Amino acid sequence: MRRAMFEAPVGDEQLGEDPSVNQLVETVAEVLGKPAAVFLPSGTMCNEIALALHCRPGDEFYCDRTAHPLHAEAGGPAALAGAQARPIDGERGIYTAQELEAALSPLSRYAPAPRLVWVEQTANLAGGTIWSHGDISAVTEVARANGLLAHLDGARLFNATVATGERPSSVVAPFDSVWVDFSKGLGAPVGAALAGDDDFIDEAWRLKQRLGGSMRQAGVLAAAASYALAHHVDRLADDHARARRLAEALAEVDGIDLDPATVQTNIVIFGVTGRIRATAFLDHLLEKHAVRGSLAGPGRARFVTHLDLDDEDIDTAVDAVRAVMDDLG
Repeated sequence: MRRAMFEAPVGDEQLGEDPSVNQLVETVAEVLGKPAAVFLPSGTMCNEIALALHCRPGDEFYCDRTAHPLHAEAGGPAALAGAQARPIDGERGIYTAQELEAALSPLSRYAPAPRLVWVEQTANLAGGTIWSHGDISAVTEVARANGLLAHLDGARLFNATVATGERPSSVVAPFDSVWVDFSKGLGAPVGAALAGDDDFIDEAWRLKQRLGGSMRQAGVLAAAASYALAHHVDRLADDHARARRLAEALAEVDGIDLDPATVQTNIVIFGVTGRIRATAFLDHLLEKHAVRGSLAGPGRARFVTHLDLDDEDIDTAVDAVRAVMDDLG
């Protein structure tokens, strides 16, 4: 990947003259089955641009209560798009068509205007769960029946398609906009791409400029993303296998609450039970054993497998968890 970055031909991305960026967005559009795409610094920027284009200030969008914009975008939907979120209490990050219909605001001058249905594939804070083809079809049909747009937060779309064997273009077909990330499981240092129809992407470029996301010789970054697409998608299956092995081992540790059957992709979320606080558990794990996890809610921790981990690292992490639970009693 670093050699590809070093050798990348570059130009002015804002003028459409960077060949490496142009090649990347053409590839993304083809893979996703959308007319056009734009390269952006982050997935969060993809989400915020999509919200700002799909919604007017005061409009409402519908998402699961675990969705990324509600927890990890610094209040961006309200601050940047003026959009109001209506969280739906789904099951492990996935809500049903019936739950969506029940949540829709009435068409009234007193209520926010319903505008957008939001799906996150995979559902990150729910543990990397996969929206099935049937679930996606059902909720997007409700969206269409009610005159709503649909957006797919595809940060881990390729994790889902590798696990299910579906084509990415088939998964994203019902959505007006979609983005994919290069800096998570695919291992690139930075970047994401937002895709949609030509008019949508033309306007996305305007907001890219407004939000400070335009770049110059961005080919060095696009080359890393293109390398990741070419070499790191199929190997996501290795991360999934290691996550399952990690979950099975952690489930045997006293004080860890985890059902390994819930682990579908590369995210393992588990409870830390008893008198031990999850924050203390994670701090101790990092400081004493150099194993990093993150907080996933009150009393819950999150591990993610990725291409920089091997089988020995999984064993190291499990041994570290056992040691921390013993140390903290």
